[in-house]
Amino acid sequence: MTTRRHSLLWLASAAAMPVLPARAAEPPLRMVATEFPPYTGSALPGGGIACEITRAALRLAGRSMTLSFRPWARALLEFQRGDHDGVIGAWRSPERERTMHFPQPLGILNQLGFMARAEARHPVDDLRALSGLRIGVVHGYVNPARFEAANLSVEGAVDDLSNLRKLQAGRVDLALVDKGVASHLVETQLREAAGRLVWLEPAVTEAPLYTVFSRTRPEGERLAAALTRGMGELHGSGRLAALLQHGARWQ
Repeated sequence: MTTRRHSLLWLASAAAMPVLPARAAEPPLRMVATEFPPYTGSALPGGGIACEITRAALRLAGRSMTLSFRPWARALLEFQRGDHDGVIGAWRSPERERTMHFPQPLGILNQLGFMARAEARHPVDDLRALSGLRIGVVHGYVNPARFEAANLSVEGAVDDLSNLRKLQAGRVDLALVDKGVASHLVETQLREAAGRLVWLEPAVTEAPLYTVFSRTRPEGERLAAALTRGMGELHGSGRLAALLQHGARWQ
């Protein structure tokens, strides 16, 4: 009887207790990228291979994401003021390290160098020899240290497509661009420039591509660590190699 009475009392007490809601799932991370095909782009499957890798790594870390596209300078400005949780497709620099967490890179290595008009090629081994030329760059990009040290005359564009169009029209003499981006744009959106715009060897430098998070917000370090964990799992399982091979079809 005592055991039965205690059981009934416990059940009555449990019934009177408030029902606590289940822990809400964490909201999707607000990620931003720019038009940098074939690595990131609003018209690419999954937003481009860099976005697909980021999404897969975050999913393994238990997070989901939404994705927006902005011109690069605007993407950085909005990220800095807290409109986005992370930026997909960034290059590393000492200046950026002061405000951004750089997790494990995405496994994508960019070749940065020059495109020229076929009839107006220039030797690019010695960057100082390019003094007096107008070099097209993109606003907000991290330019190679060698390029910056040469103190060349530059003219900014909103994105790589605009930069190559300026080169095609003769408004700049060379365009500083990633080789894969230049090839993709000529094959897709600048087909009339095929054979007229050419890549110049050697490349100025190579740079790994990152997804970054803020150092100025408390969650930035935690999100960077989560992405690094997810990247480790992607690499260890072989899924990263499969994603990169899949993404190569769009390059």
